[in-house]
Amino acid sequence: MKKIEGGVTAASGFAAAATAAHIKYENRSDMALLYSERPCAAAGTFTTNVVKAAPVIWDRDIVESGAPVHAVVANAGIANACTGEVGMSCCKETAEALGALLKLPAQSVCVASTGVIGAGLPMERIRAGIEAMAPKLSETIEAGHAAAQAIMTTDTKPKECAVTFELDGKTVTIGGMCKGSGMIHPNMCTMLCFLTTDAAIDAPLLQEALRESVKDTFNMVSVDGDTSTNDTVLLLANGAAGNAPITEKGAAYDAFFAALGEVNTTLAKMIAGDGEGATALFEVKVINAASKEDAVTLAKSVVCSNLTKAAIYGHDANWGRILCALGYSGVTFDPLCVDLFFESAAGRLQIIENGVALDYSEEVATKILSEEAVTAICDMKAGSAAATAWGCDLTYDYVKINADYRS
Repeated sequence: MKKIEGGVTAASGFAAAATAAHIKYENRSDMALLYSERPCAAAGTFTTNVVKAAPVIWDRDIVESGAPVHAVVANAGIANACTGEVGMSCCKETAEALGALLKLPAQSVCVASTGVIGAGLPMERIRAGIEAMAPKLSETIEAGHAAAQAIMTTDTKPKECAVTFELDGKTVTIGGMCKGSGMIHPNMCTMLCFLTTDAAIDAPLLQEALRESVKDTFNMVSVDGDTSTNDTVLLLANGAAGNAPITEKGAAYDAFFAALGEVNTTLAKMIAGDGEGATALFEVKVINAASKEDAVTLAKSVVCSNLTKAAIYGHDANWGRILCALGYSGVTFDPLCVDLFFESAAGRLQIIENGVALDYSEEVATKILSEEAVTAICDMKAGSAAATAWGCDLTYDYVKINADYRS
C-alpha cells in the first residue's frame, strides 16, 4: 500500500468540479460535483440522529435500493435539514437537474448538504451551480482539490487522501475527501465524506467494508459531542481498475479493507485536528483493556471530556481529569492498575503508574503537550484489547465560532 497525491479523482474514471453558487458564502466556491461515467456500486453510512436531513434520507434510500450511482452533488452553507417535504423535493429536483445534463436517471445521483439547519435551499442557485459545474468535470488532481475546498464550512483546510495497492497484478486506488470541523461526535460524526475506488467489488461486500471501517475511524472522532443531522459517508466503486471482482472475503477483500482503513483513518484525524477553534489534535490510545468494547468506551470518554480538552489547550498535564473520565465511562476496571503516558513529537513521558502520579517534570510535560498533535496513552493492564479515539483541544474560539454561526 502506498499513499499518493490526490483525493476523489485519484481513482480511475472519477471526475470532479466545483463552483461558486453563492448559496451562503461570498468569494468562494460552495458547490461540488463528483461523477463516474461507469456505473458504481455504492455503499453508505449515515447519521444515527433521529432528526435526519433530507439528503441523508435521499442517499440512504438509493444505497439501500442497490441502484448503481453515477454522481454526487454537494453544497455547503445550507444543510437542507428540518425542511420537511420541501427539502425532499429539493433533493429530487437537484438530482433531476444533473440527470438532464448528463443523461442520468435521478436515482443514480446522490446529494449532500452541510451548513445551517432549518434554512431552505435556493434552488435557482443550485440549478445554476449544476449547469456551471457539468462542463468543467475533470479527472485531474486539481479538480478533486477544488471539490474538497467547495464542501468546507468552518473547516480551515481541505481534507483529502488517496492510496494505491495491488490486486491481481492491477493497481487499485482508493481516494477520498471530507469536511467537518464542528458538530462532530461519534455516531457517524456536520461531517461529509466521499470515497471513490476503481476496484471491482460486489455492493454487499462494499457496504460491509465501509460499515466496519467506520467503526474504528470516523466513529472514533469527537470535536464537541454534538451528532449532526447530515452526517454522510458515501463510497463509490466503478471497477475501472480491471481486477477480478471481489465477491467473497479473502486476501483481496482484506487488502481492500486495509487500504480503506488507511484512507478513513487519515481523513478522520484531519477532521479531529481541524476542530472548530482547535490548536491541537488530541489522540487517546487505550491499551490492554479487558475487551474491545471496553477500550472503545474508555477512549471515547477521555476524548470527549471537556475538562481534559481544556487542559490540552492549556498544555497542562492535569492527569486527574483523564483518570476521572475513565472512571465515569461505565467500564469497570481497577484504578490502581492504570498507567498513563503523554506523547508527542517532543517526546514521551509517564505521568501515572498504578493509579498514582509519578515525580515527573511539569516543564517536560508542558513541552510535550505544546505540540500540534498530542497523544494520551492509557494502559489499563486488564487484558489485551485496544482502541484509539481522536479529538482536539477546547479553546475560546470554539465558543466564538458557534455563537456567530448563523450570522
